[in-house]
Amino acid sequence: MVAAVLLSGCQKNAPSKSEVRSITTEVVAAAERAAGHKLQIEIHPEEDTFQTSLSATRHESDSIYLALENAHQADMLERSLAEIARRHKLTFDESPAGSMVRVNFSRDGVGTHTIHIILGLGPRPRPSATTAPGGKAAPRLAIIIDDMGHDRAPAEALLALPIPLTISVLPHLPFSGEVAEEAFRRGDQVLLHLPMEPVAGGADGATQEPIELRVGMGAGEVNSTLAGMLDTVPHVVGVNNHEGSRATADAPLMQALMPALRQRNLFFVDSRTTATTVAYSTAEHDGVPAAARKVFLDDTATKEAVLAQLDLAAKDAQRDGSAIAIGHPHPATIAALAQAAPTLESRGIRLVFASELVR
Repeated sequence: MVAAVLLSGCQKNAPSKSEVRSITTEVVAAAERAAGHKLQIEIHPEEDTFQTSLSATRHESDSIYLALENAHQADMLERSLAEIARRHKLTFDESPAGSMVRVNFSRDGVGTHTIHIILGLGPRPRPSATTAPGGKAAPRLAIIIDDMGHDRAPAEALLALPIPLTISVLPHLPFSGEVAEEAFRRGDQVLLHLPMEPVAGGADGATQEPIELRVGMGAGEVNSTLAGMLDTVPHVVGVNNHEGSRATADAPLMQALMPALRQRNLFFVDSRTTATTVAYSTAEHDGVPAAARKVFLDDTATKEAVLAQLDLAAKDAQRDGSAIAIGHPHPATIAALAQAAPTLESRGIRLVFASELVR
């Protein structure tokens, strides 16, 4: 009987799904009051395990990303969040992380919400430092964010970060044009994330896109396919491949692509989705400015893993003078970039656009 009572008490302390969603609604309403029509929000429901001495119980929690324009809006929101926590008898824990403030709600040690408040919707600041301490050229790191165009919310959260980003947009998606326009307006660079044929049934789980560059295409078909993609993504200054483990290893296809890029004054970044790629060497041979990816940031999409990969990219930049890292619009990637940007700058790393690293 005692065990049953204890177990009942532990379960009672864990927030119910409906209560978590109700609190989320209040958080969103508070954010709307603080930010008005400029609010940018993304919500990710999660399921965690609440471990007691007697059992493990599943419970719901929400991870919320809010992009705000200025510190005044953030102050207003944080006061409202503290009041929401008090009203629902939640513990309120607040911690800054670079250009982001993280607020955690919990009850009796059980997390209900993680709220990421990201500041900086003004114009993108331009990197200015060109030398490191001692007068040496500062190591340069370009961060490309792939797979943009599916949704506005993650794009807006990324564009709120006060660092230069190279935004790579997939063509023919519902928000391809809007994301590219907003990135350009903010002062970021826009790439076409050019779909290319993967190895069928490959270990990476890649699948073919409805419209992509495929082995066997001639120069005319490559040119027309590229033109159709560019029509859906404005302000493109270069391209990098989406998938392409088969396509980038095919010399005839890459030889058909490079003149089409050269004619449009576009550079090429090899995402290096296969070790057998010939894309970079073909671009170099055909006079197309090019570079290659050094690090993937979020093959493991946790903030800790992304932070570790950012550190690896920084070390590559320090060793070689420059490096390109590629990530994706995952919540963990956004949170890691917000936290890591100040530390990268304090290490003398200069964050730049991809165009600065092509040659």
